[in-house]
Amino acid sequence: MALAEIKQSKSLQIVLDGIWRDHPVSSMVLGICSALAVSNTVANAIAMGAGVAFVLVATAILISGLRNIIPRRVRMITYMIVIASFVIIVDRFLKAYFPDISESIGPYVGLIITNCIIMGRAEAFYSQNNMFHSVLDSLSNGFSYTYTLVAIAIVRELLGFGTLLGFQVMPEAFPKWVVISMAPGAFFVLSLFIWLTRTLAKVESD
Repeated sequence: MALAEIKQSKSLQIVLDGIWRDHPVSSMVLGICSALAVSNTVANAIAMGAGVAFVLVATAILISGLRNIIPRRVRMITYMIVIASFVIIVDRFLKAYFPDISESIGPYVGLIITNCIIMGRAEAFYSQNNMFHSVLDSLSNGFSYTYTLVAIAIVRELLGFGTLLGFQVMPEAFPKWVVISMAPGAFFVLSLFIWLTRTLAKVESD
């Protein structure tokens, strides 16, 4: 197999792994806290997903670019400093341009620093691969995390509030399932999502 074909095959594998095969939420069960906490509305889910995706990409660029000069003994604290710096940017951006969303998910934005998806990819992938493949991996994982939050949020916002992105969608007479917008509802919808995706993955492997 030619070198170009090998590189293309690896790139495709990275994308498929991030989006589906090694899905950060359903396969590796990472980022669960934010998936439960901010997925009550689609707007919150998009904001959190975009924030995590930005931090993933920015961290991938920096860590992969500096991987050969970061001493092994300080690599974890280096990852934390890098991730925290980009999280502060996300937090400042939301407060400046989307104050309502910032107020709603503000406490959870800071927790991106401890999000196992980002720290895990930095240690397992970005520190061992070139910038191109690291960015591909970060985009794939960021996209899969975002579509997961949005999918869960669509169900929760529709049933819990009768709206989508703040616009009334369900009939006024629709009885709102308040429990779906609360923590128990988040666990229920997330468990359904994980069950469905793992079932589909098993069917695909068979």
